[in-house]
Amino acid sequence: MILSDRDIKKVIAEGRVQIYPAPNFQEQLGPCSLDLHLGNVFKVFKPSQYPYLDLKRPVNIEDIMEEITTGEDESPFILQPKDFVLAVTKENFTLPADLMARLDGRSSLGRLGIVVHSTAARFDPGWSGKAVMELGNLGIMPVVLYTGMRVCALTFETLSSPAQESYAKSAKRKYAGQEKPQASKINKEFGS
Repeated sequence: MILSDRDIKKVIAEGRVQIYPAPNFQEQLGPCSLDLHLGNVFKVFKPSQYPYLDLKRPVNIEDIMEEITTGEDESPFILQPKDFVLAVTKENFTLPADLMARLDGRSSLGRLGIVVHSTAARFDPGWSGKAVMELGNLGIMPVVLYTGMRVCALTFETLSSPAQESYAKSAKRKYAGQEKPQASKINKEFGS
């Protein structure tokens, strides 16, 4: 079941869902979601000697990406057409063992061609950290994105029972507690 605005406020007030900085409900709360803001750290692919990414090859994907940090005060990041960039939310959040969250892009950005996440929209019970977004520009014009703008929305769903092994306790977790965007670690699944 998806939590309503009333229930979102309740789980935050009870401390079951922790969000820092604390949300401004007047600005961020919708009928069944909570908007999050764009952070100031981005990760982009840089030119590489590799002609393609072979996930079985021992390549440190972090080495072929570059981190860009913008200023905290309304500093822009220009997302060019056909660009792909990893970005984080300004907010950190922690989920309990009986709730999961889903991240959705905002319709207003989608209408400009901005995709806020490619596939990684689910945050498992026990998640803690900043949400990483896979931003893309499908449009034909560059779009200027500002640190602190509302960029995505979280919805919260209850599980039928608390997870037996939460993300925080899972040996398979790859991105727990992230403060900055991290490159893909999928090649670790191949033993690379």
